[in-house]
Amino acid sequence: MTSSPLTDSFGRRVHYLRLSVTDRCDFRCRYCMAEEMTFLPRNQVLSLEELTTVARVFRHLGVDKLRVTGGEPLIRKDVLHLFRNLGQLGFRDLTLTTNGARLADFAQPLVDAGVHRVNISLDSLKLERFRQITRTGNLTSVLNGIQAARTAGFQRIKLNVVVLQHFNRDEVPDLVRFALDGGMDISFIEEMPLGEIDGHQRREEFVSSAALREQLSTRFSLIPIEESSGGPARYWQVPGYANHIGFISPHSHNFCSTCNRVRVSAEGRLLLCLGNEHSADLRSVLRSVPVEEQDEALAKAIVAALPSKPERHHFNLEEPPQILRFMNATGG
Repeated sequence: MTSSPLTDSFGRRVHYLRLSVTDRCDFRCRYCMAEEMTFLPRNQVLSLEELTTVARVFRHLGVDKLRVTGGEPLIRKDVLHLFRNLGQLGFRDLTLTTNGARLADFAQPLVDAGVHRVNISLDSLKLERFRQITRTGNLTSVLNGIQAARTAGFQRIKLNVVVLQHFNRDEVPDLVRFALDGGMDISFIEEMPLGEIDGHQRREEFVSSAALREQLSTRFSLIPIEESSGGPARYWQVPGYANHIGFISPHSHNFCSTCNRVRVSAEGRLLLCLGNEHSADLRSVLRSVPVEEQDEALAKAIVAALPSKPERHHFNLEEPPQILRFMNATGG
């Protein structure tokens, strides 16, 4: 099998894969998708065996960090079987991103399967507000999942918060305090303009990372740190705590110059940039060659696609979204 390093035409080494296992979700978060959604037919979604093959080939090509995403990964039937397979592939960092609603049942089996870290979406600590943002979510189930994750022994737990000006910005200090008290990291994310959402105007709800740090400075002393998780966040700490407080800023602090990641959607599209449509169809490769030839054919297709990775995205809140796929179809 070819083992060329995954380096794009701008000299960036790609060693981080975000692998979506489903576009389906049991939430309908208003910043992620529309309230009424049409999901992929199941025969268009990669099988667990195909997902394992994709991960194995990327590992052979030098990718050492794998994040499993969705949609909501834990609603995928037999997903623990996939995690057990992935846990045997030797990734330095195997992480799950989840809404947390089913984590109470899955946390310990995931640790046993070899998952190192978990990222949990938590946009509010208020029951009714959480329901308003997620449309279908139950905060109690998520909080139970967070507690189960803390008990299970993940190496690290991180909370992800998408901040919207008129929905949850006022809760930002309380969410930081919740994370600090629970020994968890937390990242605040500027809303990304993917897909035609309903229920709010992105421009009116935008809050920059700098504005959030200024807001937090009235309650906490924030000290910038250099440590990176390999993703786009910039991190701060509060004296006396080991927790990381991160800010992911696709609008106000473009992080494309250090991009080290690609995504594979649930239907097998190799997405080379979150904010562009440059992609390659890995599903057609998987389903057009014999099983014994799949690894070699897939590796060649991935290496051939890398030069198409664009230099950067161009998000603009003043214009309608240029990318019509929703975040649930992108893979985290």
